[in-house]
Amino acid sequence: MTGSAFTPGEIEAGRRLFAGAWDFAWAAGSLAALPPMGAPEIAFAGRSNVGKSSLINALTGRNGLARTSHTPGRTQELIFFRGPGAILVDMPGYGYAAAAKTKVKAWTALIHAFLRGRQNLGRVYLLVDARHGLKDTDDAVLDTLDEAAVSYQVVLTKADQVKPAELAACIAATAAAIARRPAAYPEVLATSARSGAGIADLRAAVARLLAERS
Repeated sequence: MTGSAFTPGEIEAGRRLFAGAWDFAWAAGSLAALPPMGAPEIAFAGRSNVGKSSLINALTGRNGLARTSHTPGRTQELIFFRGPGAILVDMPGYGYAAAAKTKVKAWTALIHAFLRGRQNLGRVYLLVDARHGLKDTDDAVLDTLDEAAVSYQVVLTKADQVKPAELAACIAATAAAIARRPAAYPEVLATSARSGAGIADLRAAVARLLAERS
């Protein structure tokens, strides 16, 4: 892992933000069921089984907040968690899922529709497994975000499961792949929900974003 790109003040702001109360607020399986737009929303997207729920639990320090599963495709709705001045959104995983193709198609369509039409969506953190890097299945979501001009940042997960040299190579390859994408934030973050590596930086990134929007 590389040194932090955030100041001690930003790290502390991130710690305070996620030390606050975060609670389940809403679940939506369709556009019609989405909650009214209000506080800035921070969404977490990624392939099935990339570790979205585990990362949200690590960020908030609450192991049972977001439901985790070893079965890809278990999260089939947009799950909203309300916290101090912001809302976290746990999105359904895309790509492989242990569900009927018609259901997978429906929630994949929901993902794209949400990303295009949510005006209070502050940023999307696109999670990518550090063991595998970006895949072809990520391209459609990246294209949607670019077309909708929704700011997004790539966050590598499970960084503790690869050697330092392999992690550095994955970070470099990912940064190169998104360099020309118009809505992509250039810095790639590396995290591990299991070891806690990179969690403070991700908290600081969210806190910085919210401060810029206030």
